[in-house]
Parts: sequence; C-alpha cells; structure tokens
Amino acid sequence: MAGAEKTGARIAKVLARAGLASRREAEAMILAGRVAVNGKRIDSPALNVGPRDRVSVDGKPLPEAEPARLWLYHKPLGLVTTTKDEDGRPTVFDNLPEDMPRVMSVGRLDLNSEGLLLLTNDGGLKRKLELPSTGWLRKYRVRVNGAPDDALLAPLRAGVVIEGERFLPMNVSIDRQQGANAWLTIGIREGRNREIRRALSHVGLSVNRLIRVSYGPFQLGTLAKGAVEEVKARVLRDQLGRDPDAVQDRAPDRKRGNKPGSRRAASGPRKPAGGRNPRG
Repeated sequence: MAGAEKTGARIAKVLARAGLASRREAEAMILAGRVAVNGKRIDSPALNVGPRDRVSVDGKPLPEAEPARLWLYHKPLGLVTTTKDEDGRPTVFDNLPEDMPRVMSVGRLDLNSEGLLLLTNDGGLKRKLELPSTGWLRKYRVRVNGAPDDALLAPLRAGVVIEGERFLPMNVSIDRQQGANAWLTIGIREGRNREIRRALSHVGLSVNRLIRVSYGPFQLGTLAKGAVEEVKARVLRDQLGRDPDAVQDRAPDRKRGNKPGSRRAASGPRKPAGGRNPRG
C-alpha cells in the first residue's frame, strides 16, 4: 500500500468507481470506520490504493468496477432527489425499476421541479458532469406568473448578484403569454441551488412550473414521466470522449417505466421536442 500512495487512485474515488457511493458518501464511510485496506481499517480518505490492494467495506470485498453507464430519467413532481429523506417523502430512487443497479443522480431537481434527471452508476462520471468547467448548457421550460418583457429579464442575461452570490448570465427567451402566465426558456451552465427560482424572484417573477428539458447533449424529448432510458455506450463515448475501456457496450440498451419488465430499445440522447409547449 505504501508504494500505491503515489501511483494509485484516491480511496474515495475507487469506492465511487465501484458504484458503492459518491465520493462525498465514500469519505463519510471511511470516517465512520467502515472501510479497510489490506485488512487494516482506515479513518482518513487521504490515501491512494493500487490494483494489488485489497479493499473491503463492512467486511465485504469491493466489487469489481463496472463500466460507466448513464440513464435519462423523467422526474415527476413530488419526488425528492436524495437516497433517504428525513421527512419520509418519496424519493427518486424509491421509484426506479427494481432491476436498476445502484445509481447516483447528476445534480438535483427539487421537489417542485420536473423533467430530465441524469443517473449514473459511476462516481467519477457524476462528478465530471456536475463540474461547471464541463460547460454544458442545461435548458428549462419555465412558467411564471406575470407578463415579463425583455427589459425585465435583461438583468438575468447580464448576470445578477443575489445575497452576495453572483450568478452567471442566463440565456432567457420569452416563448408565449398564456393568460396570467408566461412560458420562458432558460439556459444555465452552473446549476446552483434553486438558481432559476431565485433569479426570477429577484426580478419580481414567481415560478409555478419548472421543467428541465435538456442537460448538455442529452434531451428529455418524449420520454414519459417516471420512465428511464439508458444512453448507449457508444453515444456516451461520443459525447464525453471517455476511454473506450471505461464505457463498454451492454446488451441491450433498455427503456423502462416504473413497472419492472417494461422494455423497449433505447436510442441514446433524444431529439428536441421541436419547441412544443408542455401541457400546463
């Protein structure tokens, strides 16, 4: 293990790569004394391990790392994006098909938001997709109460500071007025906590519906609410430029609803929905 400290990978990264936890969760497992390396319990994540090191969690050997996989999930309203909720509310992970492997969400959608949520079995891929440096645009259809015009939305396009926190400029367009409400399309690249709701509130607009329609090249398209669709490995390689050995084709890609056994061939990232307005 001493030789691996310089040449191996961080222990938290190894645990995440095995699909057991995110890096942050892995660090918590280590601090709780649940992880051992070569039979010796460790209490610090500041450790590198190599391929010859024996890693175990709760006394069980670490499973072999699976190829990185990515799924598109159409999150309905009323679900929280967390593995366990202190208030007992239903979670995204409670509603996934039974034959799904352990997955982590790429970022979050709050209880009152819906639309595209990316899921992955790989902690390293999760981290890569969440980093602002990745620069992927996340697009949302947003319904607000009021009749906004370009002058009202100009501060969001320039970038605003809210309670000392600077938000990057947003791509904002007005799609249509519908009675007392207006539909907007908003693109952001950071994904701060409740970023869109806070920014619109800053200019006097209240959000009453928020739907994420894309995350970088991955589109919600016509994916049904509650359904899951795996991105084909070759599409994942094309979009991310990942090592071919890390993303292997699996047979076959499947589209699933909430009922186990509901399957259909998946096609990877879906085409945009042609600008059609979601049903209000």
